[in-house]
Formats: sequence, structure tokens, C-alpha cells
Amino acid sequence: MIELMLKKPLHSIVVVLIVSLFLILFSSSSPFSGTPYSITSFSDRPEIWSLRRVVEWRPCKWWLQQPPSPLPAHSNGYIRVDCYGGLNQMRRDFCDGVGIARLLNATLVLPKFEVAAYWNESSGFADVFDVDYFIQEMNGYVKVVKDLPADIASKEPFRVDCSKRKGQFDYVESVLPALLEHRYISMTPAMSQRRDRYPLHGKAALCQACYTALRLTNSLEKKGLELLQAIPKPFLSLHLRFEPDMVAYSQCEYFGLSSTSLKAIEAARADRKPWAGEASRIWRNRGKCPLTPNETALILQALSVPTNTNIYLAAGDGLMELEGLTSVYTNAVTKSTLLSDEDFTSMHGNTKAALDYYVSINSDYYIATYFGNMDKMVAAIRAMKGLYKTLFLSRRAFAVFTSQGLRGERLMEALWKAHRDDFVMSRGSALSDCFCEFQL
Repeated sequence: MIELMLKKPLHSIVVVLIVSLFLILFSSSSPFSGTPYSITSFSDRPEIWSLRRVVEWRPCKWWLQQPPSPLPAHSNGYIRVDCYGGLNQMRRDFCDGVGIARLLNATLVLPKFEVAAYWNESSGFADVFDVDYFIQEMNGYVKVVKDLPADIASKEPFRVDCSKRKGQFDYVESVLPALLEHRYISMTPAMSQRRDRYPLHGKAALCQACYTALRLTNSLEKKGLELLQAIPKPFLSLHLRFEPDMVAYSQCEYFGLSSTSLKAIEAARADRKPWAGEASRIWRNRGKCPLTPNETALILQALSVPTNTNIYLAAGDGLMELEGLTSVYTNAVTKSTLLSDEDFTSMHGNTKAALDYYVSINSDYYIATYFGNMDKMVAAIRAMKGLYKTLFLSRRAFAVFTSQGLRGERLMEALWKAHRDDFVMSRGSALSDCFCEFQL
């Protein structure tokens, strides 16, 4: 090898050494490690937001441009939706409940937000959303009441359990008889009831509730506006998800994380053991594993998002390995850095999530590393506002490319192409319930 190099001109030897060093650097790190990726080459790829879209999602005409179907003269009873989990999960369940109430010709009672110590939560529906505005905007779609008649208010609602319903679960067949018998029921909607089975008037009520009628309280909107004004402009809102419970729930295994992160994940696992061997590879390649902050930084660079971009981190408490992102994207801020200590410590989980939602729907750009309830809601509201610089990072693409051995510029190019196609075609936005594709 030395003799061969000696026969070559000096500049050729230098080139060989540089290429060899480049390959060593990019082949040495595990794709699932916590070690920050090092990007040493730059290409002429345009920034992702500069691309021209081919498809946009817009609210369907049958919902916004047509009056709602007349409500029946008589109600079949009262439905209260009981909501669990974080704010956006509860909002999803409540929106479904509005559609169900219209489907069953029921009067909607204001929902019950369950107190949850896990989410540091004790606030109710009226603490987060403007009740009077909601009732006003739902006029003609479904009847909503703040208070029950005296003969019903003294009773607890009859609980209808929808959680274990499977297959072709139908609310008319399974829930309406209980509503007619007891006149006042409570329920949590079952995800197995597909919304495409709703009649149009039921779906219109759901859409109106989710995307028009749910407005934050005046005090929360004011606080959200203060937060929005404090963020340097223009800015990207990044919904980053890498908390211990999420990683534990995903059953994915990560290498190279700090001992603190590994301990937190292990404490949250309970009986959810991570997949191993071939099962682990298949699971990861299906896009089931949350992106680490380090992996997120790599993908942002692949999309030519400048490293000096102002970033608002829309993230919950307990985010791990954050330095993997902030060591590359140094202009990142959070609620805790922008709000006063008094404001921040007095907030519950719902109010913090509401502020992230408010900032995200009004940001110049929005990127989500996951595909959860908040991400779907934010994408929809941004589409209603005509803000289409929204993108979901592909966990599946990242896993598949890295499992194929792609590193360095080859990985960056592959990630760019995958996300370019998603962006221009508006793929992955999950807006089909109330939104229709519009060809540009």
C-alpha cells in the first residue's frame, strides 16, 4: 500500500487520505446511538420550505360551505364524554363524542376531563376552552348545555363502556339503547369506530367542534400571545418527543444514551420489555421508534434547515438527550426559558400543552418528530389558516435507510428525497376526515 502511494502524485495521496478519513468518521457511529452526528459536507440542496407543493389539504366544501342539517325536534337524552390522558388525547375523544352525540340525536353535556396525577393535571374543560364560544359555534350542529335539568342533574350518568369494542362496532346499535333507557349516559369514544362510517351530519358536527368551535380561554390566548411575541422571528416550532414513558411504551432499544436517560427509561418500562433481535429490526423499520434529538438534528440538516434557525421546542417535561439537538441548533428556546418562574410553575399539564399548541399553529414552520394527537390537530388548524409549511419527520425512512447501511452524504440525500416527496405531495398529514385534497 505504501509503495502504491509513493508512485502517486502528492495531491492524489491527500485525496485518498481525506476520503478514507471521511469514510471512517461516518461508518463508526451507530444509527441509534446518542453520539451527535457530525456533518462535514454541504450540498446545494434547497431548503425544504422553498419547494413548490403539488397537493394541499383544505376544509371540505360539504362542511364549511353548506349549512348543517336541521336538528330533530326532540333529543334522545344527554351524553357526557369522559376524557382521559393528555390535552390532545382528551380533545380527540371529545371531538369524537360531539359526532356521536349528533349521530344519536343526543344533547351534549360539557365533558369531564379526568384528574391525572401522571400528567400533573387538575384543570377541567372550562379552564382550557372558551365554553360560551364553543356553544355558540356548535349552534345548529348539536345542542350543548352547561347545566342539566334538575331531575337528571341529581343522578350520576349511566356508564357505557366502549373501550373493549372491536371490529364493526356501531354506536347506534350498541349505545343508543342505553341512552334511550337511562336518558343520561357517559362514555369515552372507542377508536375502533371509524369516522368514515359517520353520516355526513355526524361528521360535520365533529369537524365543526374540532377545527372551529374549540378556542382557548381569553387568559390562555393572552399568555400564548405573550409567548409567541417573545420568540425571535421567523421561527420553527419543533414538536420533539423523546420522554422516558414514550420510549418505554414504544418497546424500542437505544444504544449510546446517557446513564440518566437509560435509568429513566428502565423505570418507566414496567412489563414492556424492548423488542430484541430480528423483531427489533422489523419494529424499528416500521417506524415505531421515536427519533432521538440527535437523529432529529441530522434529519433537519438533511432538509437544509439552517443550523442558526430560531426553534421553539414544543415539548413536555422530561425530554431526554436534548443536547443532541441543541449542540447543533443553538437557537432553541422552550416555555421554561421564556416564561417567568411563577408562570411556569403554576401551570398544569393541560395549560402547558395548550401554549405549545397555540405557538405551533401560529409558527412560521412546524415540524413534528412523531405523529400524535397534537401533531394531527396542529396540521389541520394550520391548513385552515393557509399555513402549509408543515412537515412530519419520517421515523420509518430514517430506520430503513440506516438499516441498509447508509451513512454520511448518501444518508442525507436519501432523507432529503423521502421528505421532499412527502412535503410536495402533502403526505402524512392525516386530514381526510374533514379536509379534502386540492390539486395545485
